[in-house]
Amino acid sequence: MDKNILITSAGKRVSLVRIFQEALRKLSLQAKVYTTDMKPEMAPAGFVSDGCFKVPRVTDDNYINRLIDICYTHNIGLIIPTIDTELALLAENKSLLREKGVEVIVSSTDFVCTCRDKRKTSALFQQLDICIPEIRDKYHPKFPLFAKPYDGSLSKDIYVIRNSEELTPEIMQHPKLIFMEYIDKTQYKEFTVDMYYGKDNKAKAIIPRERVEIRAGEINKGYTRKNHLVSFLKERMDYIPGVVGCICIQLFYNEMTHKVFGIEINPRFGGGYPLSYYAGANFPEFLLREYFLNESLSYTDGWKDNTLMLRYDSEVIVYEEEGVRF
Repeated sequence: MDKNILITSAGKRVSLVRIFQEALRKLSLQAKVYTTDMKPEMAPAGFVSDGCFKVPRVTDDNYINRLIDICYTHNIGLIIPTIDTELALLAENKSLLREKGVEVIVSSTDFVCTCRDKRKTSALFQQLDICIPEIRDKYHPKFPLFAKPYDGSLSKDIYVIRNSEELTPEIMQHPKLIFMEYIDKTQYKEFTVDMYYGKDNKAKAIIPRERVEIRAGEINKGYTRKNHLVSFLKERMDYIPGVVGCICIQLFYNEMTHKVFGIEINPRFGGGYPLSYYAGANFPEFLLREYFLNESLSYTDGWKDNTLMLRYDSEVIVYEEEGVRF
């Protein structure tokens, strides 16, 4: 029997589950896509998966043991993490899980920790010859300012500060905020770029996505763009030690000057990945070919330019008799 896939902290990632299920069908692999969540009965992705299993919070001492039990019981061969808070722990336990026949699609501990701390991410961008917004002194500010936590996610606790009145005591006393120049969105477009790295730590696909509208930190309306960013990132990030699977880079890009500012890196599937998928960048298939079929991948740019994604709310309806699955 083919080994199965486990998508952790699945929550609302219905599209991601379905995309992996479709990739298995396309390759004629008789495997299932399972999920985990702290509250399986409230996880929409859990209901469209082949089974959803309850796990404790990732900070719980028993989290890894619970994950190992699930992998053993349900013949898991591949774990796909989806949230920032679990990445470091999974990276630290990658060798342990591999010994048990399970591959975790997570980059090295060093790279994950660099991405989780935006101060370290900025240093990495500079090493890669990618500009970053100028860091500002909150005690001697030059407005406008942008402030965000160095370990933040989901667009929480971010501030645009245009004058001294907006520089409130709450902001000044926030222990984790870093302050930088504000990038003018009338001159720069915001992009997230999906990149896939193979087992050899080399980039196999680069798909810039222009963010037209954002909701809860994720792209809500956007386009794929085959623009200068593809060659720009290929030149600078073609090989990064320890990086595997999908990473998502946030950038600002001026189309007239080709100036690029690096903002952050999420070393996992981002919430906007379905746009890249429907444009033809099938990362789940890449993973299955590498990790289940032992194939080598070459770089590809065969995805479609100017693909538009318009997101909307949908529903997963569960009737009482179906609830017993949990």
